[in-house]
Formats: sequence, structure tokens, C-alpha cells
Amino acid sequence: MRLSRYFLPVLKENPAEAQIVSHRYMLRAGMIKQQAAGIYSWLPLGYRVLKRIEQIVHEEQVRAGHIPLLMPTLQPADLWRESGRYDDYGQEMLRIRDRHERDMLYGPTNEEMITDIFRAHVGSYKDLPLTLYHIQWKFRDEVRPRFGVMRGREFLMKDGYNFDVDRDSALHAYNRHMVSYLRSYERMGLTAIPMRAASGPIGGDNTHEFLVLASTGESEVFYDDRVTALKLGSRDIDYDDRDGVAKVCEEFTTLYARTDETHDAAVFDGVPEAHRKVGRGIEVGQIFYFGTKYSESMGATVVTNDGSRVPVEMGSHGIGVSRLLGAIIEASHDDKGIIWPEGVTPFHVGIVNLKQGDAEADAACNAIYKLVAALGLEALYDDTEARAGEKFAKMDLIGLPWRITVGPRGLKNGVVELTSRRTGESVELPPEEAVAKIAEIYAAHR
Repeated sequence: MRLSRYFLPVLKENPAEAQIVSHRYMLRAGMIKQQAAGIYSWLPLGYRVLKRIEQIVHEEQVRAGHIPLLMPTLQPADLWRESGRYDDYGQEMLRIRDRHERDMLYGPTNEEMITDIFRAHVGSYKDLPLTLYHIQWKFRDEVRPRFGVMRGREFLMKDGYNFDVDRDSALHAYNRHMVSYLRSYERMGLTAIPMRAASGPIGGDNTHEFLVLASTGESEVFYDDRVTALKLGSRDIDYDDRDGVAKVCEEFTTLYARTDETHDAAVFDGVPEAHRKVGRGIEVGQIFYFGTKYSESMGATVVTNDGSRVPVEMGSHGIGVSRLLGAIIEASHDDKGIIWPEGVTPFHVGIVNLKQGDAEADAACNAIYKLVAALGLEALYDDTEARAGEKFAKMDLIGLPWRITVGPRGLKNGVVELTSRRTGESVELPPEEAVAKIAEIYAAHR
């Protein structure tokens, strides 16, 4: 994309309403625009990152054997009355009455609707296990929306639901989700720690939240700092191997890590003092096992191999897709702007022409731009007439992980400058080698 043809409304000054880094940089970098309290338009740069995150989530869910669908944002209130949650959920639920005087709601979650879909189409244990998920806009009427997309009212969320014939199978689905989430976060460049948490209005006994450590986090967290060094890396996970998946979950949940809601001071005191840490965390996902909470009240049953009919065992599993943008920025920035991890960057590389209008510089930039595209990557080429300092400041603000700088002086020596946004280190390379280096870096992140 040529910057001269792109819509990138960056701001030079910090917006007064932005209280945390991610909100400030998302507004300054022209990623979002507030339309109402807690409700945002996603401008082109922000939308690109949103789609990158969404794609990673889709890929890892499918890899784990989960099946995508799409449910509506508006739900009939009668489903929630069946489960008993319509009156219990509270004022965060936006209740609506249509022209036919039917009670509706803007869904904050989808346990009731997915259970209704299941009971209409599945009746035998032979159709299990089954896990369905979607990525959909949701609404919770926060009393005090703040911190940009971190605590908005409208948000994009992946929520998945497993249906199993017995508890052991449902707990395997729980573990499968934990591993798939850990892999998703790692691909986004995040260390998200699974922490024992409270279930809240979803219900159930088993639940973990995934939290990214950040000083602006809404939750106080207590943890053994050795948990931050755990990585899945490139290990191959067989999601059908119950014991293997359970061992991975055990590895990531044995060390102490809890939110303030479930913190046990006596157990925490048993952690070696050198590794005992207290901080704050941003929740980016949560998984629940709640058994037959919804299937019993809503009649979602299957016939087993002995002919008896039993309510299915269920769980639900969510990732905050839109809030992940804020969490990534909170975890990866400096005083110049955002530093996107390679897995979620809106463009793979920025190209800066130091002398726009110079025939040789223009030709070199055009050649690099085409070469990047030929390798299946996307570049943001600053072909504007702005001064060099302004171009560099804009690239630093929007946070592309790599920048290729092209100028007449370097071209005389047959080189361009390749710069890492994260480290600030630069190397001079022939243009073809600079692009090949970029391709090599991103190949490792696929």
C-alpha cells in the first residue's frame, strides 16, 4: 500500500481522553475513532490488525478440531429465560423490545443459543464430541467504559462451546482449548498466563483466565515468575491424545498463578520468595467447564450406547479478539509508539523514500515494493513529500516491526538500510538481500 493513497489519520498530540498507553497510541496512530462511550469505528490500520488476530484465532481453533459457525448478535429473551439467566445477568445486558413486543437482547455471550442449536440437531452420543465456535461482535453495557478497546461496550470475541457425552471427555475439551489458546497467544507475541479464576455469571467449577502482565491491568495477580518462561514453541501437539494434552496443561498450571478472586495466601507463601510476584494483568481470554448447567435446564440430551438419555456435558471458551489489540500494545511499546510483533503487524515492512521525486530513489523503492509483494508480503510505502524526520516518526508511531530506508547516498553504494523497530538496530544490505531477510523472518512466524 502506498501511503499517498492510504487513509491513515495520525495525530501529533496525545488525546486528552486517553488514560492508558494502548488507547493513546491507537487514537494517535489512526486505528480507531470513538463514536459513543465504549463504541469505536475501526479505521483501516486498526482493522488490519484486528483481522490478523482473528485469522490466528481461526487457524488455531481449526487446528484443535473445532468447527466455525456464526450466530446472530440479537437473541430472543425466551432462550435466556429457559436457562434462568435473563433476570440474573444484570444491567450489563442490553434488553430490547421489537415492534411485535417481543423481548430481545444484544448478546453478551451465546451459551443459550448454542444449546438451542445443539438440541435441535443432535440426539445421539455417536455425534459427539462436538465443539462449535464463532467470532462475533458482542455488547455489554459497562457502567463505566474506559481505556479504549480494553473495556469497551461493543467488542469482538471468539466464543466456543463443547458438547461431550461424559465428564472426562468434557475435561479433555477444556484442556484442548487451553493448549490452543496458549499457541494462539504465542503466535501473537504474547505471554498469556493461565490463572485459576472465578466463573462469574457463566457458572461452573473449573475455569482459567489468561492474563497478560501489564501495569494497567484490571486484575491483581499473584504468581510464581517461573511460569513466564514456559513456552509451547514449535512442539507438535496431537489434540486427540488426551494424556499428552493433559500433560501440557499440567506444565502450564502447576506453578502458582491466580487472580485476586481466587488467591490463597497460605499456598502462595509456599512459593520460594525469590519467585513470588504480585502484579497486575489484562484478561485476554477465559475457559470454563460447567457440566450440565445449561443442558439440564434447556433439555439438551443425547441417547447413550446403552439406550439411556443423558444431558450433555458442556464448556465455553472465549478470547477477546478486539481487546487483544490493546493488550499487545500495553505489552509492546516504547515512548515513540507501538512495536507490533511480527504475527499481528498490519504491514510486514515499511518502506521510506528519503528523497521522493529522485528518479533513482523512486525506482529503487518501486522495485522493493514489487519484490515484497511477489513474496506474498505487504509493505507500507511512504511515497509522500514529507520530511525524513516526519516519515520516521510516523513509522515509529504505527509500529511496523521492520523498515527499509532508501536514499541516494546508500544507493550510490548499492545498499539500503534495514531497521528493527524493536531494537533500533540497522544494517546496510543490497535491496534484494534486505527483502530476502524480511521474507526469512516472516517465514519463521507462519
